[in-house]
Amino acid sequence: MTANRTSAPPPPPYRIDRVRTVARALAIVSCVPYVGLKAAWMAGSRVGIPDGSPLLDGGALLVVGNGVTVLMDACVVVLALLLTRPWGLRVPAWLLVVPMWVASGLLLPIMTAYPLQMTVRLLGGGGGQTSGGDGGGGGDPFLEPWVFGVVYGGFIAQGVALGTLFVLYAKERWGHLWQGRLRDLPWTPASPVLRVTAVAAALVALAPGLAHLFWAAGWTAGLNEGLVARRTSDFYVIEAVNALFVAVAVAGVLLLAFRRGGRLPLRVPLVLLWAGSAQVACWGGWLSLAALVGAGDIADRPTTAMVLIYAVQMLVGTLIATPVALLLAERAAAPKTSGTLA
Repeated sequence: MTANRTSAPPPPPYRIDRVRTVARALAIVSCVPYVGLKAAWMAGSRVGIPDGSPLLDGGALLVVGNGVTVLMDACVVVLALLLTRPWGLRVPAWLLVVPMWVASGLLLPIMTAYPLQMTVRLLGGGGGQTSGGDGGGGGDPFLEPWVFGVVYGGFIAQGVALGTLFVLYAKERWGHLWQGRLRDLPWTPASPVLRVTAVAAALVALAPGLAHLFWAAGWTAGLNEGLVARRTSDFYVIEAVNALFVAVAVAGVLLLAFRRGGRLPLRVPLVLLWAGSAQVACWGGWLSLAALVGAGDIADRPTTAMVLIYAVQMLVGTLIATPVALLLAERAAAPKTSGTLA
């Protein structure tokens, strides 16, 4: 007589809710305008590029740059799929967190500065042409004004969609890491490293923080001649946003390291740290690249002060992010570790 064998029921099909479905579609669709424009330019089209634009003399370097930025935007599609497909749950944490951190650092300043720039213009501020690199305007036209609205509008949509998907994904996979309040955070081997790093980062951050603040207030020391001549309200908004994110990064790391405001939910300093360190490090790197690659005229070449400020930004952002990542890795390995509160 053959024994009855009962097999385990098959796993239910992988499903995602409506919010994630819409966010994924938005993230993918919002890449189309930027990728389409870049592809057209690489094919020789001049759509959106006016006569006299420096882009017309870019040559092979511009083609390579366009190709790299297309690949960067294509990563948004990969991330959107990773955050909403079952195989995405098996991806190593660093392989997801690092690209999302970089994407946050590049998208957050646009999501913050561009609406502010438009608001200032509506209130009567002299805007000129918005530029992702320095925020200046005037001189030879860089791109047709409509291009900035289309491209930056797409970037903002990407940021909203990816941010939504990542928050939902991280809440499911790592939500236990930021439960509780600051005062409940136990002392771990990473705690003294975090405190030393926080103090060092706060001191080093004074240089880029004050530089961006002074430039936002109208100072010209350290700027090249081209930027001084092209300053508009767009430039001042971008510099104010840069200074703000430096302050956000420092505030987040000091809160987490010294547990000030103990009743604060732990997620508050972590959000500040994520946004601040990503913007400071990644936007500093982008500004360095844009200044060095796009410097044709002598007047537009970055000064020594600008190069140093951007380099220090990258250092500060990385300096802040590294020990925090170590702390979260410790909590992930032993989420119920007990110890003496600092």
